[in-house]
Amino acid sequence: MEKINVGIVGGAGYTGGELLRILLNHPFVNVAFAHSNSQAGKPIWSIHTDLLGDTDLTFSGEDIATLLAQEGLDALFLCSGHGASVTFMTEHDVSDDITIIDLSADFRDEHDDFVYGLPELQRDRIQEATRIANPGCFATSIQLALLPLAKAGKLTDDVQVSAITGSTGAGQALVPTTGFTWRNNNVSIYKAFSHQHLAEIRQSLNQLEPDFKAAINFVPYRGDFTRGIMANVYTPFEGSLEEAKEIYRSYYEAHPFTHVSDAPIDVKQVVNTNKCLLHLEVHDGQLLITSVIDNLTKGASGQAVQNMNLVFGLPEDTGLRLKSVAF
Repeated sequence: MEKINVGIVGGAGYTGGELLRILLNHPFVNVAFAHSNSQAGKPIWSIHTDLLGDTDLTFSGEDIATLLAQEGLDALFLCSGHGASVTFMTEHDVSDDITIIDLSADFRDEHDDFVYGLPELQRDRIQEATRIANPGCFATSIQLALLPLAKAGKLTDDVQVSAITGSTGAGQALVPTTGFTWRNNNVSIYKAFSHQHLAEIRQSLNQLEPDFKAAINFVPYRGDFTRGIMANVYTPFEGSLEEAKEIYRSYYEAHPFTHVSDAPIDVKQVVNTNKCLLHLEVHDGQLLITSVIDNLTKGASGQAVQNMNLVFGLPEDTGLRLKSVAF
């Protein structure tokens, strides 16, 4: 097949860098441009230094309208901060022939014809979409822990969640809580019970189980590591461990990146991959689901490429069989 010509807006940040690492090695993609206001004219490898020798592209600072008018542009990834994508869509008349995949939170409620891009929830809708809102990283990990229960109608009570994320989840801009001297050898709570990802989590669960109205009590933690998420989710469950495993394995049977592990799991198993690993335990009528993902791949750029693959009729895992760090 002909290569998919893609552009990236906001290519100098963490998610833009991850997209470049994946797309430069994708067998059916040509990166037409990576735009950056702050790094215009600089070689991509001068910012994403691990890409030295992989690409001679420079960051474009051209007017976006000129870049969008390029003949043959097929897809556009928006990797700027939250709020910037709404502004971008307001200021630019993007052709319906160009698929937009937005990695911000701006369109996750599916307004303006955007489709929520969680393949394990609505793969069929994504395949027909031209505007995709990529899910949040915590939201991805937590939803993948709960979707099978919602589908089976077994979310019957409050859901308790504690989850920890690496520093890259906060973006590249330095603030006190991402600086090395503060974050190293440190763990902290933030946005307890009020995290912005709760809205999209409930939206998805209600799509599968409309009567679910119980609380989702979510306490997020900042970890002193760079990438990865571990979410521990528990809720009342009437059934055995084997019954729970059957619900989960049946739900994810046709999905290439989400797997149920009989053995306990850890973050290093998924870092630098597009996988989500799940581990289940039953304790005194409570089902504990541990979910681990890489916040920059399955939680952001990898899932964005997964969505692109679906839109353009490619196998879902094309270009995404990535190697974990292991140790």
